[in-house]
Amino acid sequence: MKKILLISAGVSAIILLFVAIVFIMNRQGFKAPAVNINNFEECAAQGFPIMESYPRRCKIFTEDIGNELEKIDLIRIENPRPNQAITGPLVIRGQARGTWFFEASFPVKLFDAKGNLIATAIAQAKSDWMTEDFVPFETELNFAVSVKQKGNLILQKDNPSGLPENDDELRVPVILENTGKTIMLYYYNPELDRDESGNILCSRKGLVAVERLVPVTKTPIQDAIKLLLRGKPTEEEKARGITTEYPLEGLSLNGASLKNGILTLEFDDPSNRAGGGSCRVGILWFQIEATAKQFPEVKSVRFLPEELFQP
Repeated sequence: MKKILLISAGVSAIILLFVAIVFIMNRQGFKAPAVNINNFEECAAQGFPIMESYPRRCKIFTEDIGNELEKIDLIRIENPRPNQAITGPLVIRGQARGTWFFEASFPVKLFDAKGNLIATAIAQAKSDWMTEDFVPFETELNFAVSVKQKGNLILQKDNPSGLPENDDELRVPVILENTGKTIMLYYYNPELDRDESGNILCSRKGLVAVERLVPVTKTPIQDAIKLLLRGKPTEEEKARGITTEYPLEGLSLNGASLKNGILTLEFDDPSNRAGGGSCRVGILWFQIEATAKQFPEVKSVRFLPEELFQP
């Protein structure tokens, strides 16, 4: 009996001590740190219950699904779905009323988390668009990003009138996955290509490598050459004296083949823009050659027709 009384007294003392500690902490303002939740994603990440409605809800927060429900009687997207993780190339498909099209197409744009336009495409009707019924559409969008981030896919109603009251769009929030690859394009800076007397040498010394982020594809060499042919140095690159004569009117890459380290590039040049003086064509040649040779499997480059890039 004495032993039982001692144990009871000990348990009571522990309980009283715990109550006293809690009382003191409350008096002095000790509280569990509050978790700051501002949106559906943060609520879900904290493990709070999710209501499987559409759109889904977590406490007082509703998942952003764009304006899909508002536009459902005008345009419906099947792929990608709102908040889907996407990579390039991305196949976009769905259905839209014939009135959403003009000449069987409408523009599609992809924006990153900062609102920068990173890719565009034209969606094409898959059947007769001259109707007010739903018409299937499809397109493919190529893009690349360096970090995983949120984005917005915008399917715009084609508006040939240009009148603001005829504008409309479907906004689809998406997650942009990091699947890009950094490649080098070789432009030219004449200030790096001068002799002691200040004369331009027209040599490889003037080549400058600039970075570009591109989607991962099965044809990286062709993709790099085609991107080089488009030209378009950035404003920052232009300020550094970097330039290029590309794009050349009508010049396009038709195909490429690699055998035993020799890369053969076949071009179409209907306006004969790849010819000219020896200095000019030499630099044009060097830019393509250096861009191609960044790929270790390329040891040398030849052109078809062979008269291309000749003085």
